[in-house]
Amino acid sequence: MDQQTSQQELLLSKAAVLPGLSVTASQNLTHGKSLDANTGQYSSGFTPAGSYGVNTSIVLYQGGYLKQDIRQKNLSLQSGGFSIQEQENNITLSITQYYLAVLLDKETIIYEQQIANTSKAQVAQARQRYAAGSIARKDVAQMESQLANDKYTLVTALNTKMQDLLNLKQVLQLPTGYLFDIVEPDTIISKKSIPDLHTVQANSLSFRPEIKISELGIETAEFSLAKAKSGYQPTLTAFGSASTSFTGTSPGYFTQLNNYFNQQAGLTLSIPIFNKRVNKTNVEEAKINIEQAHLILKDSKTNLLQNVEKSYLNVVNAQSQFDAALEALHYNQETYRIANEQLSLGATAMVDFLQQKALYVQALQQFIQAKYNAALTIEIYNFYNGLPVKL
Repeated sequence: MDQQTSQQELLLSKAAVLPGLSVTASQNLTHGKSLDANTGQYSSGFTPAGSYGVNTSIVLYQGGYLKQDIRQKNLSLQSGGFSIQEQENNITLSITQYYLAVLLDKETIIYEQQIANTSKAQVAQARQRYAAGSIARKDVAQMESQLANDKYTLVTALNTKMQDLLNLKQVLQLPTGYLFDIVEPDTIISKKSIPDLHTVQANSLSFRPEIKISELGIETAEFSLAKAKSGYQPTLTAFGSASTSFTGTSPGYFTQLNNYFNQQAGLTLSIPIFNKRVNKTNVEEAKINIEQAHLILKDSKTNLLQNVEKSYLNVVNAQSQFDAALEALHYNQETYRIANEQLSLGATAMVDFLQQKALYVQALQQFIQAKYNAALTIEIYNFYNGLPVKL
């Protein structure tokens, strides 16, 4: 909407250099005495009268105000386009974030379902062993409690996926009641070489819309200063008009229009002498706005550089966490496998087994989280470098 408004303001500025044209017409009745030119007698009654005119004017010189105004409105239109790009960037990152969140939820559900199925089988096995007198009832109760917790965790994961799908649906502005799901990629890249920080910072400064908007803000403020200075300059306007009128009915209507028809053309020069400090105030305020625009640009660059650096550190940390999580999952997975075999043979206590299972589940959850977090940080960092999101 801002860009559409800027477009209309630009059209208005361009139209300001064109000549204006207006037509006037008036018709009235006057009650009173009037002299009859033929008889020399006065008579009373209603006397018709009217006038018609065409007027035009064009500004020939106004200190460059109109030209500067058109250029300024052009910049506003460009700034509106960059504002749209900035909003699109934010939406793209939100979609990427929610999309990866749903992928994480889906993978979590798969593993949680497997864990719950394993717990269900272990409960059945524990009940058989209890019936055979191999374990105590307490051990069976502990396995049943673990199964209930695994089912709860699975339900929580399913609810989380529904919520993240809803968030993605709302970002995409899909209608209420619209059912949809995401297409899962073949692979998720959690490890990738990335460009160095200074390269990405330099690239982002060259094309990011928030920087372009701030740069155009300086140019816009400079045009405001030029417009304010034009207030000290004279204004030269050319005008022209044609008009006619009639009163009464004698002589005839068309005869009067012809007799009273006149034309006028000329120039009007307006020279500002004293306007109670209006021009000076406008100029000084325009200078202040230029200084503020420079500060806004500096602040925009600082924020962007900080965000890029933060994104870079997020990638480095996320990949390190991914490596650590993968290693932890590998060892915990092996330990959990051994604990399962020992449980089947009755060679381990139930408490020890459940503790090892909890460590495995924790390592699994950390790995899945690290996997998708690393993928997300890579995409965000590359996005700052001007690359489209690819998943």
